[in-house]
Amino acid sequence: MPEERFDPLPHMHDDRPAGEAPARLPKTLVDRVTAPLSRFLRIETAGGAVLLVCTLAALILSNSPWADPFLSTWETQVGFRVGPFDTARSLKGWINDGLMTLFFFLVALELKRELVLGELGHPRTAALSVAAALGGMLLPAGLYLALQSGQPGVTGWGTVMATDTAFVIGCLALAGSRIPPSLRVFMLSLAIIDDIGAILVVAIGYSSDLAWWALAVGTCGCVIVRGMALIGVRSVPLYFLAGGAIWAAFDASGIHATVTGVILGLLTPARRWVSDDRLYALLDQVVAHPSGTDGSGDTRDRGTLQVAEIAAREALSPVERLELLLHPWVGFAIMPLFALANAGIPISWTELGSPVTVAVFVGFVLGKPIGVVSFSWLAVRTGVATRPPDLDWRSLTGGGLLAGIGFTMALFIASLAFDPSLIDEAKVGILAASVVSAAAGLALLSASPRRGIDPPAA
Repeated sequence: MPEERFDPLPHMHDDRPAGEAPARLPKTLVDRVTAPLSRFLRIETAGGAVLLVCTLAALILSNSPWADPFLSTWETQVGFRVGPFDTARSLKGWINDGLMTLFFFLVALELKRELVLGELGHPRTAALSVAAALGGMLLPAGLYLALQSGQPGVTGWGTVMATDTAFVIGCLALAGSRIPPSLRVFMLSLAIIDDIGAILVVAIGYSSDLAWWALAVGTCGCVIVRGMALIGVRSVPLYFLAGGAIWAAFDASGIHATVTGVILGLLTPARRWVSDDRLYALLDQVVAHPSGTDGSGDTRDRGTLQVAEIAAREALSPVERLELLLHPWVGFAIMPLFALANAGIPISWTELGSPVTVAVFVGFVLGKPIGVVSFSWLAVRTGVATRPPDLDWRSLTGGGLLAGIGFTMALFIASLAFDPSLIDEAKVGILAASVVSAAAGLALLSASPRRGIDPPAA
């Protein structure tokens, strides 16, 4: 009896006539949108919980007998000097300037995917998120400037412009079935646009004197990366090496180096190299590994497997592959580490009434929801944007209140915008506003009836 061969992919060999559809449900465009979105939301929700734990730990340690060693740890100088080149900076500086670049890179990847495949690919649907994000940036900044006009903290206007994605998605998860699914997509798009706006604020408003030669080197590096993608270079390590060189150039130029993450993320291709049809055609050729004992890898079977491996990898776009690679690291390592390094502040009740604290608090708690709702209403009223049928104004208002949670990005910008004598006051305002905004948004959303459940009879 001939030996039976093991078929590693039996569903790929159904002996169907040529041209007949395979016996499976066809994949549609919506599958490529909803699956990555669901994964993104799950990681953001779990990452938000880890971020909250690290924030509480930083606050407790910074107000305990171990406060001095805890806070001084983040000021430890790390780096080296080679001739005129000095890379030394504090441990907190490496986190804020280096690791946060990966955070912004991930944000830009998600924005690129949404622009190509997601909600932002539909102009009128995207216009609602864009309008809400603009209102959520402009009105808080305006309120802050009005309250701080002529005072030392006036330079901190950018602090109140951003929304913390992880905490907002975590709060939406707590609301459960009481919120429409479209609110999650709306808030995710709003937060991503907010983060991009925030990094532009950093690049324009909080950069030092420019070194044009370094800026030119960084720009040339971006052009080279784009050229590598056009000619078909597909090595991820090679792109990361080029990205590191571009980061160093922008860091030396005076523009905040985290802008590198945004630029490279938006340059990342969102289209697949291998289509489903080509992938399945290649997988149909897959056979079992060679059973010989000569150890030679130069066989037809081995070559077919190697081609199939490359095809399976390249069936995902570079944007999707990099998101899969980086998102867990950003959510569960980089962001918690950022919170530990930046959320630790000695809390003093006297700072609650300081002008900077009040201005930050008002910008987030009042400016964010008013800006989000009013600009959304104007966009819908003028016909520029369309509102999803299940996204009522009550839910949108609850989302606007949650947008006042500006924790991560607000702390990041505050560290650049404020004088050291005012930074603690700004952080107190950020923390207080985040707590109040989360509580107010959850209270409003939780008061809504559960979706899909008929209300009790009168």
